[in-house]
Amino acid sequence: MKPNLHHIHNRKISSKVLKKYPNKNKYIRFLDKIILAVAVIGPALTIPQIFKIFYYQNAEGVSITTWSLYVLFDIPWIIYGIVHKEKPITIAYAFWILTGLTVVLGILMYG
Repeated sequence: MKPNLHHIHNRKISSKVLKKYPNKNKYIRFLDKIILAVAVIGPALTIPQIFKIFYYQNAEGVSITTWSLYVLFDIPWIIYGIVHKEKPITIAYAFWILTGLTVVLGILMYG
């Protein structure tokens, strides 16, 4: 096996020339902007859960196992985003970890 074929990212690079960023295609530029918004909005959708836990000081019915595993499995995504310099992935999963840890903290305090 060639050493540059051991990873998907390396295969992409070795098989074609990378496109310039920002892309000349206006639709791809638009998609780049949208995905950055999604990276922030997605984790923000957890705010009502966080509000409910801390406002009512009650985490009944919220699984610490589930939320802890969400946080645990977000860590490799952040590492992947940093290694591959993928800003949307890094931003999204940093926010997911922040919101997930907040929920876990609320469960520990009020659960």
